[in-house]
Amino acid sequence: MSMTTPTGTTPTTQAPDQAKLEALVGQAVTDIGAAMNGALVLLGNDLGFWSALAESGPTTPAMLADRTGVPEPYVDQWLAAQAASGYVEYDAAARTFALGPEQSLVFADTESPAYMSGGYHIVRSIYEDLPKIEDAFVSGRGFGWHEHDQELFLGTEQFFRPGYRTYLTESWLPALEGVDDKLRRGAKVADVGCGHGVSTVLMAQQYPASTFHGFDYHTGSIDRARQIAQDEGAAGNTAFDAASAADYPGAGFDLICFFDCLHDMGDPVGALRHAHEALADDGTVMLVEPMAADSREANMNPVGRVYYAASTMICTPSSLAQDNGAALGAQAGEARLRHVAEEAGFTRFRRATETPVNMVLEIRP
Repeated sequence: MSMTTPTGTTPTTQAPDQAKLEALVGQAVTDIGAAMNGALVLLGNDLGFWSALAESGPTTPAMLADRTGVPEPYVDQWLAAQAASGYVEYDAAARTFALGPEQSLVFADTESPAYMSGGYHIVRSIYEDLPKIEDAFVSGRGFGWHEHDQELFLGTEQFFRPGYRTYLTESWLPALEGVDDKLRRGAKVADVGCGHGVSTVLMAQQYPASTFHGFDYHTGSIDRARQIAQDEGAAGNTAFDAASAADYPGAGFDLICFFDCLHDMGDPVGALRHAHEALADDGTVMLVEPMAADSREANMNPVGRVYYAASTMICTPSSLAQDNGAALGAQAGEARLRHVAEEAGFTRFRRATETPVNMVLEIRP
C-alpha cells in the first residue's frame, strides 16, 4: 500500500512518518472491515449459516443456500466475507467453504468456552445507542444500564456465559478459602448485579444444598433470570428480586458475589459496605472484574482495547447515571479495587485466581 499526504489539508509542524502512516491506515482498514463484518456474524446466527456449516463438510454457496433457504447471491457474498476475515476456510481449487474446528468453537458451538458471538450483540447495542450516548457525553449526564438497547442484555448473557460455565464452579469458587466446602454443606449466597442470572443458576446447579439470591435493579433482567432458572431446573434453590447493590435485603450471607459489575456502579464503596454489613461473620465476597494492570500503559493491548471501549460506551455512562458516579471503569486494576474494599471496611484482600480476561478477588472482613 502506498500513501501520500493529501493536498488541501492544514499543514503540520512535523512531516508524518510514511511507514507509520501506512501502518495506521492499514489498521483502520482492518478495523472498518471488522466492524462491518460484525453485522454479518449476527446474520449468520439469525439465518442458521454457522450451524449449517458446522453440521456439514466442505460446502458451496449453492449448497448452503439450499440448506438455509437464503438466495445464493447473498450466501455467496456472505461466505466470501467470512473467508476474507479468516472466519471460514476457503478451498480455491474446489470452490468450497468449511468451518475448521477452531472456527466452529468460536462461532457455532454455543457450549464452547471460546464461543464469541455474544460479543457481537454487545457491539450492535453500542451502535444502536450511539446517538443517545453521544448526547450523554455532551450534556455530562450518565446513561443507565436500563436505557440501553435490548441487544446489550442478550449479548451480555451470551458473552459471559461460556466463561462462567468453564471457570466458575470448576476453579473460581474452589480457589476461595473454605467456600467450596460451605457451599456443599449448605450456604446462603447473594449474587449482586446478577443480570440474567447465568452465574446464579450455574452455582445453584452445582451446589443444590445451598440457596442463591440474585439481585439486580433492572426488572427486565430479573424476569429473564427467573425464566432461565425455571428452564434450567434451578428454581428450587434460587430466588431473584429487583434491588440495588445498596439496599438488597437479607443478612448472614456466607458468600456475596459481584460478577463483572462493581465497576459499573455509581457507589462501589457503598455497594461493598452494604455487602460487609450483610455478610456472616466468616463470610466472603467474591469480586470478579475484568483483567487489568494497575498502570494504564500495561493495559494497551487487545484485551484492554475491548475493555476501554466497552467502558467508554457502557460502564462509565452507567456509573455516571447513578448518584455518586465514581466511574471506576472496566480497567480499574487490582490496586484501585483494593482501595475501594478497604474504604468499605474490609481488611483481607487477595487475588484468588485469574483467567486471561478476568481476575477473581477474595475479600473478607
